[in-house]
Amino acid sequence: MLLGENGQGKTNLLEAVYFACTLKPLRAARLAELVRFGAERALVAADVEGPGGARRVAVEVAAGVRTASLDGKPQERLDAYFEGLAAVCFAPDDLLLVKGGPDARRRFLDRAAFNRWPAVLAEARDYVRALRARNAALRASAPEVEVSFRGPLVRTGARLLRRRLELLGELAPRVAGAYAEISGPGAPSAHLGYRAAAGVDAQGDEAALAEQLAAALEARAGRDRERGYTSAGPHMDDLTLALDARGARAFASQGQQRALVLALKVAEIENLRAVLGRPPLLLLDDVSSELDPQKNRFLLDYLGRLPGQAFLTTTDRRLLEPAAGPDTAFYRVVAGAFTRED
Repeated sequence: MLLGENGQGKTNLLEAVYFACTLKPLRAARLAELVRFGAERALVAADVEGPGGARRVAVEVAAGVRTASLDGKPQERLDAYFEGLAAVCFAPDDLLLVKGGPDARRRFLDRAAFNRWPAVLAEARDYVRALRARNAALRASAPEVEVSFRGPLVRTGARLLRRRLELLGELAPRVAGAYAEISGPGAPSAHLGYRAAAGVDAQGDEAALAEQLAAALEARAGRDRERGYTSAGPHMDDLTLALDARGARAFASQGQQRALVLALKVAEIENLRAVLGRPPLLLLDDVSSELDPQKNRFLLDYLGRLPGQAFLTTTDRRLLEPAAGPDTAFYRVVAGAFTRED
């Protein structure tokens, strides 16, 4: 448990741990933002225990390029790097997943899919590359040239959409169960859904999804050329979170919203636990200060039952002490320095 005032570096440690486990920044929009101002590179390394035993993973960022290594050897294919690695972070910003914009919900879904299937990291990158290429063609090329860029976009988009839908099928029942446990008897039921843009029916196998995406791009080609961007595809879709049997997106209170987000995080953890045979590494960034006492008690009780490793940050030690066990270590963080406390 990391204790300290705001701005002392607690979250920077979580950022480093998350980056080492996922090769994706926790907060930064660009890799270059991870490098300290005035420095040429950043390096994070960790010793991890996985199915193959103890390994050293490391990731370096230099000139905006990320290089991952395993036991000192650079890795082009990352299957070995990610063997046994998974991390879930719960931060105050996650409490906006319900009432915030769709960008955050898409980001949550893709990060959860990546934890579930590490290949999603490359698949999502391929989709973004194809999307940028088609958008550039929409703005600067003749219509017949733009058509040639649809194939890669359709192929990579259908793959990403299929991953999201498979994950949604795994998470939905877990979210419903966790929400019921958090909220108690008489609470409305929780539902997850997927809303695809441009009237795409998000059902079927990868081939069926590709056919639907291709039809949507064809139907919107004129509009997309006028506006200069692609208006159909996973980058425009939304994860829907709802309460009550009808699935209406209505929430009676802020408490219900936060219970739903907490259930979403618990569902992701439990899903990974079932897949990996053990919980993922948990990173909780000052969440206890944002939850009401009942939900904070549920979270701490849940963590106490979970046989895994977790990093928790807080400005108030009293909020986390109920979760402390014999293996809990407290560290005071001041100006980036960590000092063990009793």
